[in-house]
Amino acid sequence: MASGSIQTTGLARRLVTDGLLSDTTAQEAVEAARHAGVPFVSHLVQNGIARARDIAESVSDEFGTPLLDIASLDPAAIPKNLVDEKMIRAHHAIPIFQRGYRLFVALSDPTHRRGLDEIKFQTGISTEEVLVEEDKLRAFMASFLEYHEAGYAKDSAHQDAIFDAEILEAAESNDFDDNDEASIAATRPVVRFVNRMLMDAIKSDASDLHFEPFEKTYRIRFRTDGILRQVASPPANLGPRIAARLKVMSRMNVSERRIPQDGRIKLKLSASRSIDFRVNTLPVLYGEKICLRILDPRSARMSIDSLGYEQEQKQLYLEALHMPQGMFLVTGPTGSGKTVSLYTGLNILNTAALNISTVEDPIELNLEGINQCPVNYKAGLGFSEALRSFLRQDPDIIMVGEIRDIETANISIKAAQTGHMVMSTLHTNNAPETITRLRSMGVPAFNLATSINLIIAQRLVRRLCECKVRLDIPKTALLEKGFTEQYLDEDIDIFGPGGCATCTDGYKGRIGIYEVMKITPEISESIMAGNNSLQIAAVGEKGGFKNLFQSALNKVRQGIISLEEVDRVTTGN
Repeated sequence: MASGSIQTTGLARRLVTDGLLSDTTAQEAVEAARHAGVPFVSHLVQNGIARARDIAESVSDEFGTPLLDIASLDPAAIPKNLVDEKMIRAHHAIPIFQRGYRLFVALSDPTHRRGLDEIKFQTGISTEEVLVEEDKLRAFMASFLEYHEAGYAKDSAHQDAIFDAEILEAAESNDFDDNDEASIAATRPVVRFVNRMLMDAIKSDASDLHFEPFEKTYRIRFRTDGILRQVASPPANLGPRIAARLKVMSRMNVSERRIPQDGRIKLKLSASRSIDFRVNTLPVLYGEKICLRILDPRSARMSIDSLGYEQEQKQLYLEALHMPQGMFLVTGPTGSGKTVSLYTGLNILNTAALNISTVEDPIELNLEGINQCPVNYKAGLGFSEALRSFLRQDPDIIMVGEIRDIETANISIKAAQTGHMVMSTLHTNNAPETITRLRSMGVPAFNLATSINLIIAQRLVRRLCECKVRLDIPKTALLEKGFTEQYLDEDIDIFGPGGCATCTDGYKGRIGIYEVMKITPEISESIMAGNNSLQIAAVGEKGGFKNLFQSALNKVRQGIISLEEVDRVTTGN
């Protein structure tokens, strides 16, 4: 298997031929780079396995790509608004100049095509690679990011002073009537402040924004990497004006403050990128609490490899996805990434040969080529009504946003049993409990056993930043945490959060942990026998089924997450 890895990697083979690496070293380096999720060349140079200059000369000769001395470029002259810092760091590649409709991207590893593809997707511009030495690329990226971060911090501090001065001035002014909705919504400082909050949330990769009024204070919080943090506290008497501005942007009834409302904001960032916000208002004691969910269309186009599935889990996912009929269920609490998992599958299936229809409440992201139907209860269009209509629309694949009642469940199962693939979500704690939940709704056991192909339960956990630190934890403590002797017999390292200027408390981004339960004949028999979730799980474990806790421990072993995150999001073994 290892030798096969080298055989399929032209660069590794060339470095062996040139005498820069031995066969064994190349094999180990390819596997280690793949395991760490970093470019092959970056791994070699960072670990002192080969010199950057020697690698660059071999790479240039192998791929016929000219070598550029990136140290001769001025970081201040590099375009800074084409791709974000996160993508530059993630793919170890940086755009250095644009000529017409071509964007030249500096990188040290031409085999790392994913970075070029994602930069092309984000910018909408064709990319062309420029080969540079790894050590010089790393130094140049650090200079570039430091230069522009310093400029951004200076600009931000200046803007903060302007915003704060204007807001305080508006708060102390008596020129506005809180009963005059047009005056409230058009207050210039408040307009600028709200726009700033939305942009800051996007820059910080937040998933939600909370605007919360209290008696003497007003609080604004962002949920970043699953954790809520306070980011601003404007004067309390600005609360009605902030709420009015958000409601105007969401096309809600500004004068209605007694009942909850739902709306949507579309914020255009560039000619090729826009961000949607799903907005909900809730009357509370001292005004209206407003929650915004950030919906980034790019998340609907994530590859399955970026979601965090283990190899065997990914294989089960893809096999179930391409079955001609049956049910594909994703479960978990709100905010656990269920919709992204379903959208990723829909994008894989989205071809002109298939008729795909979805019914959602609400539609979170627009998917080109897929017929998306929004629920409208006021007009009498719920999940069950939409499903009945779908079955008269010659569907191949049906996606139901959520199975909430027996009627929707029965129609979904009927569709799955009559030649359609049905994908949906439920709110359950784990995969085996999904069967119990559906039975409690009133779905007969034999219908579940014959229609469901796969159940996925998932959570999102915070990923450790590159500044992570190695921990010295006794073997006995690891055994108590749930590690097996088999794992501890291997040479494993356990990491914890560090802390640097680019992360939050040692964490940066999130990744999924999953339990993927294929409905095997043995599990079908257990369902038909009326067994509970614990008994079904026991049958699954005999067939290799791994629960969420075991999946989380595996990512601890890989150095991706910390033990603290395992404790935070799972209940233990």
